[in-house]
Amino acid sequence: MAKDPRRVRREPVHSELAARVVDCCRALARFSEEPESTTRTFLSEPMRDVHATLTSWMTRAGMSTRVDGAGNLRGVYAAADPGPAESTRSVPTLLIGSHLDTVPRAGAFDGVLGVVIGIALVEALHGARLTYAIEVVGFSEEEGVRFGVPFIGSRAVAGTLDDDLLERRDAHGRCVAGAISAFGLNPADIPAARAQGPFLGYLEFHIEQGPVLDGLGVPLGIVEAIAGQTRADVVFTGGAGHAGTTPMSHRRDALAAAAEWIAIVEHEAQQRPGLVATVGHVSVEPGAANVIPGRCWATLDVRHADDEARKAAATRLAGAAHEIGSRRAVDVTWTSRLDQPAVAMHAAQIAVLQRAVLRAGVPVCRLVSGAGHDAMIMAPLMPTAMLFLRSPGGLSHHPDEAVREDDVAAALLAGLHVLDELGTVRLWS
Repeated sequence: MAKDPRRVRREPVHSELAARVVDCCRALARFSEEPESTTRTFLSEPMRDVHATLTSWMTRAGMSTRVDGAGNLRGVYAAADPGPAESTRSVPTLLIGSHLDTVPRAGAFDGVLGVVIGIALVEALHGARLTYAIEVVGFSEEEGVRFGVPFIGSRAVAGTLDDDLLERRDAHGRCVAGAISAFGLNPADIPAARAQGPFLGYLEFHIEQGPVLDGLGVPLGIVEAIAGQTRADVVFTGGAGHAGTTPMSHRRDALAAAAEWIAIVEHEAQQRPGLVATVGHVSVEPGAANVIPGRCWATLDVRHADDEARKAAATRLAGAAHEIGSRRAVDVTWTSRLDQPAVAMHAAQIAVLQRAVLRAGVPVCRLVSGAGHDAMIMAPLMPTAMLFLRSPGGLSHHPDEAVREDDVAAALLAGLHVLDELGTVRLWS
């Protein structure tokens, strides 16, 4: 009897496949720009080994593969032959993806886990073809480490990678377009990287990178929205002077002004539910022990699921910086770097995920992602959903980042239930 292309095999996902997913992620972590840790930036040399490893698995699972003009690894699992009666209808595609780059000295699972799970789900079909195609995408860049701007890979797939971004340069003076060429690709092929519809949607599996699921003892979480982000550079410029001879009343200490403001940043976030605010980097000049700091540059990152609350907080913090500067006779320069709106996930997809999670025997937990993800770039193009896996200890962007094999097995089973439902009900089109 021929396999019914509308249905996915329902037997439980064996722990063996989950273990292979975890082992694969740990193996890929060895492909790094640094010998003792995992650092893999946009189209660096180790990305070639990542592509080769995943391409091999994609091919064994029955997928056709390519690397597009932005360096994204693409694997397509074709739909079942629709037959003569349906041959004129376009076959829709479900995209499953995440990113393959890392932050410096990263863990083994951020981003890449979602790509490996996508491939494992295709393998778990055992050759059965569905009424729709599946494309697994390993985005070339999401973290923004090399060029200071995130989402290069998903921007290309969404068709929003512009010429200005292609001209941005890294610390060595090489531009994005030059990095693409050095990898053996052609920047002129980037327009062809745009995903071509019709789409069932985009689905991303990702570690939570936070403590919520672990604290609740729940393996999976359904993302309702991705918080918006404001990023800014704040420069305090005072006057350098001798640390021993300049009276306190005559000082224009840039670092002291910045420190007062940083305390206000923390207080602001503590007083506003759902708000997080971070000063993640501070640079001081001249930077000598016996010299009053004359200049202090600080970064600011503000996030909230409500854009108005986020913008209001950023406005208050800008006002606080200028007030401190005025009182201390220190000049303040505020430069906005990012204003990323919050992105809601697709309501129908959330419902599909909720049913799939329940069928996998996992209680439903819905939460907001404080971290940015490729899903926020794909959402304007197609219906988008995210499923989080718990991060033990809430740890991420750290070498000790981990994931539990049982949680991976639960995510695979939920993913198969999603594939199953999509074969019978076209909710995401």
